[in-house]
Amino acid sequence: MWNLQNWWPGKFFHCYKCGCCYSILLKNSHPCVEGAMHHDCPVCFEYLFESRNDVSVLPCGHTIHMSCLKEMQQHLQYACPLCSKSVCDMSKVWEKLDMEIAATPMPQSYLDKRVWILCNDCGATSEVQFHVVAQKCLNCKSYNTRQTRGSPTTDPSSSPSR
Repeated sequence: MWNLQNWWPGKFFHCYKCGCCYSILLKNSHPCVEGAMHHDCPVCFEYLFESRNDVSVLPCGHTIHMSCLKEMQQHLQYACPLCSKSVCDMSKVWEKLDMEIAATPMPQSYLDKRVWILCNDCGATSEVQFHVVAQKCLNCKSYNTRQTRGSPTTDPSSSPSR
C-alpha cells in the first residue's frame, strides 16, 4: 500500500481518527477531527482529500485550502467558516478593541444593560455589560463572541410606554 511514510520516511504520520497524513511536527499536537480531510473545503467546496492544492489544518482541527484561508484573511475573515473559532492569534486585535471600547462611552440609558454571550473560541457563556462595539468573554478574554439573549432593544424595561 502506498503512503507518504514510504515515500518520505520520517516526515509524516497517519492519524487514523482524522483519516489522513500530517507532518510529523503535528504528531502530538494536532487537534483531531474525525475525517478532517474527507469533506469539501468550506470556502471553495472542492473535495479536500482529492485536491492537489495545499491544505491547512486550522487550530480547531478543521481543514481548508491554504489559498482559501489566505483569501479569507485578505477579506478580514479570521474565524473558521465551520465552527467560528479564531484561526490565528487575535490578541493584538483584542487589545485594540479594549482601547476602542474604553474610548466609546455608552449613553446613560445603556449603562446598566447586560447581555448573555457565547464565546466562539472557548465555548463559555457569560453575562456581560452590553457595549455597542463588542462583548468580551470573561473566561478567555476573546471578543470572538455572539450575543445569545438579553438584547437591549428587546429588554422590556427599555421600551417606551404605549
